[in-house]
Amino acid sequence: MTETVSLVLGEESPLPETDQDVVDLVHRLRGHVMQLGAVALPGPALDHARQVSGGDLPDGHLPSRVYLRQLAEATQDLVRAANSPPQREERRALGLGRWKVRRPSRNALRAMVFAVAVAILIIAGSVPRP
Repeated sequence: MTETVSLVLGEESPLPETDQDVVDLVHRLRGHVMQLGAVALPGPALDHARQVSGGDLPDGHLPSRVYLRQLAEATQDLVRAANSPPQREERRALGLGRWKVRRPSRNALRAMVFAVAVAILIIAGSVPRP
């Protein structure tokens, strides 16, 4: 995915020469947006990438190259959003931050240790002696 984006946005990468090159790159970037859309959390980057990739490829030399660059930038933003962990507000909006694991109290730990010790004594007492 990042290779395709760097083909378009890289500092030293040349502009596509033919219209077929542009079409091929647009199809590859749209495929990347579809793949990332399945795993990325909903958000502005995903909405923007879907909106840009859903448009038609404009006619003409310059408009098609501008569209290709916009699609590559949207895909790059989507890759960043998919790779970054969700922020606290996003987690709360998605319902991911509701349940916190509480540490058990000291008395609860004592009760668990006592229960394990009693279970071990019962098991040890039920084993036949040689």
